Amino acid sequence: MDLKGVSTTLLQQNAHAVIPFVLSSRGYGFLWNNPATGRAEFASNITRWTADATGGLDYWIVAGDTPADILRAYAAATGKSPEIPAWALGFWQCKLRYRTQEEVLGVAREYRRRGLPLSCIVIDFFHWTRQGDWKFHPEEWPDPAGLVRELREMGIETMVSVWPTMSASSENYRDMVDAGHLLTTERGVPAVIPFPDKDPFGAGFFTYYDAFNPDARDRHWDIVKKNYVDLGFDNFWLDACEPEMRPAHPENVRTALGNGAEMLCAYPVLHEERYRAGLRAEGRDGVLLCRSAWAGSQRHGVILWSGDVWSDWDWFRAQIPAGLHAGLSGMGWWTTDIGGFYDGHGGSEEFRELLIRWFEFGVFSPICRLHGFRVPEGVPPPEPGAKVTYGQDTFNLFTSSGGPNEVWSFGQEVEEVLTRLLSVREALRPYLERAFAHHAETGDPVMAPLFYHFPDQPALFGEGRAYMLGSALLVAPVLEPGATCLSVALPEGPRWHHVWSGDVFEGGSTAEVACPLGECPVFAREDRLDDIEAAFGALNASRRQSRKFN
Repeated sequence: MDLKGVSTTLLQQNAHAVIPFVLSSRGYGFLWNNPATGRAEFASNITRWTADATGGLDYWIVAGDTPADILRAYAAATGKSPEIPAWALGFWQCKLRYRTQEEVLGVAREYRRRGLPLSCIVIDFFHWTRQGDWKFHPEEWPDPAGLVRELREMGIETMVSVWPTMSASSENYRDMVDAGHLLTTERGVPAVIPFPDKDPFGAGFFTYYDAFNPDARDRHWDIVKKNYVDLGFDNFWLDACEPEMRPAHPENVRTALGNGAEMLCAYPVLHEERYRAGLRAEGRDGVLLCRSAWAGSQRHGVILWSGDVWSDWDWFRAQIPAGLHAGLSGMGWWTTDIGGFYDGHGGSEEFRELLIRWFEFGVFSPICRLHGFRVPEGVPPPEPGAKVTYGQDTFNLFTSSGGPNEVWSFGQEVEEVLTRLLSVREALRPYLERAFAHHAETGDPVMAPLFYHFPDQPALFGEGRAYMLGSALLVAPVLEPGATCLSVALPEGPRWHHVWSGDVFEGGSTAEVACPLGECPVFAREDRLDDIEAAFGALNASRRQSRKFN
């Protein structure tokens, strides 16, 4: 959590969202309110913010006695998250990718047949005809409205991925070019990046609509409304909304408001703002899942996720500070790809252990979403200690639908563990509803570093492995393979109840507890037991059983 010694790029990128707000242990918060690309440097003797190009500098400073005072002031200035729909706190099923309407329905029906909870299923990219057509392929998705209806009858919400991208093959391309609705280079031609269209042998470039142009935003939304909202879709996955430019040369991008080096970091929030306005105009309260955000994105009902991360322990460890930094930047709605995105192999015992540990973390995260591009069945698993690189081959990424990624896809032992964890998530939902309501009212993060709730304990400012979920639960994810027990330093003050065993530990002590697969260490504050008491029965019902992995 300590940023001293860190230098970071101010450029929206996949797995690198830029919200330039920092909270200092010295009692102030600082917002670099400039959408320019640049750098932020936090040296031991200097803090420096740099804009690559700008017509003027704007920054905002607030002082406060506690981190909560500071973050609440930031939320008041930039906007608070709305009330989240209750369904969003359940379990989300997602993968790269479900190819057809019948495949999605088949997965949903199987969850119901098995009696497993499922709140949302997600339709990923390339369900469309061409990049920028922003509509379903009629052969693969013959009745999208019927799909939404049937899923809602099962109590399942649907989310669909819509990218802000456009191929020259799109039916909308010429109109958008002629109207000046696309990002261009400084010479005025569309700013293209290499990326396959739905046909990997077809057009290999696309560009982005210009979210800085209000007419372009309206044009994009009108097409989305016609082809998705009018069919019943309320929830949108706004992927690649950085915008992802490869190679990244923002100084050679022209937007409606100026040079890209001056403006590009604000692209996500304008894109998100138009979706929220459009949904509200239709009386819809759907949620937006976004890969990037900017200061104030939270007020548009945005779930920020940590991007396309690798399925390995290093990337898993990085998710805890990622979620904590998101919460301290106003983004209380946050999630991660459970299991990682790239190159998880369901036939690998190493991956299955990682998946369970990541799933434990996901269950005790704000939003619980299983996603990834799993290595397809038929590809041999790697040797122990080796990695696969299947998902990093662009051809594979766009021609394969990936391996199965449902909770029953990784063998019976894993299924049993994940099933018990799903029951834990269901039991936590009333508690989480209260935590999210508190977040909407105050701006306090749902997932917060320990120092946020115990600001009078300076030693906690450096703690980035354990965190509070709501005000009552301390969670310590298991971040090393092969672990069977974990030592957790508990904050001073209240006594702490280990939720799996019922053992009680004094505040300020170090608790050493067992952590079999399916049970990352979780402790409840004794002075907040009323907040979590209803969930204790289900937590204890998921007590460990002997299984292969232990």
